[in-house]
Amino acid sequence: MSLTLSVDGERWRAHLRAVAAANPGLVPVAKGNGYGFTVGRLARKAQWLHDQGLHDPTAGAPTLAVGTYDELEHVAHRFDGDLLVLAPWRPFGVGLEVDPALADRVVHTVGRLGDLADLLDRQPDARIVLERMTSMKRHGFSAPDLWAASRMLTDRPGARVEGVAMHLPLAQGSHLSEVHRLMNDVVAAELDTRTLWVSHLTGTELTALRTAYADYTIRPRVGTSLWLGDRGALRVESTVLDVHAVERGETYGYRGRGAPKSGHLLVVSGGTAHGIGLEAPTGDHSMKARAATLARGGLDAVGFVRSPFSIDGKLRLFAEPPHMQASMLFLPHGARVPEVGEEVEVRVRFTTTAFDAVRIS
Repeated sequence: MSLTLSVDGERWRAHLRAVAAANPGLVPVAKGNGYGFTVGRLARKAQWLHDQGLHDPTAGAPTLAVGTYDELEHVAHRFDGDLLVLAPWRPFGVGLEVDPALADRVVHTVGRLGDLADLLDRQPDARIVLERMTSMKRHGFSAPDLWAASRMLTDRPGARVEGVAMHLPLAQGSHLSEVHRLMNDVVAAELDTRTLWVSHLTGTELTALRTAYADYTIRPRVGTSLWLGDRGALRVESTVLDVHAVERGETYGYRGRGAPKSGHLLVVSGGTAHGIGLEAPTGDHSMKARAATLARGGLDAVGFVRSPFSIDGKLRLFAEPPHMQASMLFLPHGARVPEVGEEVEVRVRFTTTAFDAVRIS
């Protein structure tokens, strides 16, 4: 009676090994909901990858990246290596409360001059990665500020600079021209480091970058394509909890809607508490995407919204908005009616879904 993520363990582990082997210096990313697996489980799997001997010793210590300081407690006892926090350090919040026992393992990301000075005042031997602002325009130093940071660090000999980071956008097309432009600023800063941490570069781009900057160690930070790169190894299923026959016009649900025609109502596990029915912006501005949005709006206006629950290969309609832990679906007359206890497939966005159970074979 749950929303379950089932994983073909052999196939998934083979994919993880292949990604690690193809990405020297790989830094697995475990953040948020852990891409549906939970960050704790991914931390254990990152340790397993290291124990498989797939870590490149020339790339530095094995490292796991987390999204925020709050996530450190969930991974620190499950992964033995360094812990890179991707969120920039600020002189407020939980970044000030790092467990002293972890201080030597935690690598802070810094993107502002004032924060760099403040962090080193508090912890002169802090381990830091300097983030360079990219076209993402999210966090990071401008070129002049990166050079100023380099000058500041000459007066802070205890600081341990672990490299420079670039978080690139997901937009299609090559990022190489932008990386080369940004690397000119990095080289000009004359920092005491030869390590570059990058996100969202393809294998071809990483190879070209290593060739162009052979004296730098490239550390690719990889999340989605590592954990979710082989979707065929992952299956999400919901349990049919109840089935009710309804006639046209018969009322049902929280809002007393009338059935549009005769058929069946299915109550299935999985609701808003799991992330079902909660849609995040896709960023797709194509005409096809806009037409789909208009179509969904039209269906919603008359009480029909396509659900992510699939029965016999067809996505079925919500009978009403999802409940907290269950959803109600409408099956028209003539469709096969699943039995109570049967599992039906669900299409989800893994980064926004919380599963009741994760089963890895």
